[in-house]
Amino acid sequence: MVDLLQVAQIPPFLIERLSKEFTVHDFTAPSDPERQLAEIGPSIKGILAGGIKGPDAALINRLENLEIIASFGVGFDATDVVAAQKRGVIVTNTPEVLTGDVADLAMTLILSLLRRTSEAERFLRDGKWLKGRMDLGTTVRGKRLGILGLGRIGKAVARRAEVFGMQICYHDIAPLGDMTYRSYPGPVELAEVADVLLVTCEGGEANRGLVSAAVLEALGPDGFIVNTARGPIIDQDAMVKGLLDERIAGAALDVFDGEPAVPAELMGMENVVLTPHIASSTHETRRAMADLVYDNLRAYFDGKPVITPVPPQI
Repeated sequence: MVDLLQVAQIPPFLIERLSKEFTVHDFTAPSDPERQLAEIGPSIKGILAGGIKGPDAALINRLENLEIIASFGVGFDATDVVAAQKRGVIVTNTPEVLTGDVADLAMTLILSLLRRTSEAERFLRDGKWLKGRMDLGTTVRGKRLGILGLGRIGKAVARRAEVFGMQICYHDIAPLGDMTYRSYPGPVELAEVADVLLVTCEGGEANRGLVSAAVLEALGPDGFIVNTARGPIIDQDAMVKGLLDERIAGAALDVFDGEPAVPAELMGMENVVLTPHIASSTHETRRAMADLVYDNLRAYFDGKPVITPVPPQI
C-alpha cells in the first residue's frame, strides 16, 4: 500500500477510511522526528495536511519520493506550496464544500456582534435581567458591509447579508467586473466607508497584518471587525488596543493569531464575540471535506487528474 504521512489533526473517520487502502503514518506529534523520518521517509509518497498545520519546505524536500500533499481545508497557507510545486509535488485542498457553512457562521457573527446576543445571554444567565433591561444593540439593516476578499466565501456572505438589508462593498486584488457591489482600492479605503469590516481573504505571509492599525483607525469608533479567515490577517495587538481604547466598536472572531491561544484581554470584553475556529465545523461539511481529500488521493494514485488542485503559486 502507498505510504502517507499525517502531519495535521484529521477526523478519525477519514483516517479509518484511508487506512483501508493506504498506510497512514502519524507524524502529528512525533517524539523523535529524525528517527521516524529516517525509518519511513523514503517510502512516503503523500502527505495529509490541514488548513492550520502543514509541511514546510524542509519536510517537503526531505521526502525524496513525495508526490502529493492533500490538505484538509480550503486554506493552504499552512503548506509551503511554492516549495512543493517547485519539486513538481501536487497540492490539493477542499474548496466549495465548506463555503456555505463558513458563510453561515460569518453572518451569525455579524448578527451576534451587532445585536449583542452573546452578551445578552450572559446578562440573562448572570441574573442581571432581574435588576433591569440591558442596553440596546445595533440593527444590521442599512449598514455597509465591507468584505475584504470577495472570493467564494465573500460572495456567499454578501448574498446572505443582502437578505438582511445590508449594503455591500469590497476590496479584492482586482475589481470584479461582473459584480454590482462597489469596489475600493485598498483596505483603508474600504474600512473608511464600512460599518462592518469582514475578513474573508486568503491567509499566508502575503496578507499577514493586512488589517493594520491604520485600517482599524479608518474603521473608527462606530465600526465592527469580523474575521472568519485567518487570525494573522489582522494585526492582533493593534486590534486589542483599538478595542481597549474604544477606537473600534467591537469584534467577532473565529480565528486568532497563535490559536488556540487567545489574548486574555479579549476574554473579558463584552463587545467581543469569540468562537474556537468552528466555521466549517458541521458533520455534513467535515464529511464532504473528508470525501474530497479521499477522492483527490484516490484519483492521483489511480493515475487520474486530481479534482481540486491548488493553482500554481510559482
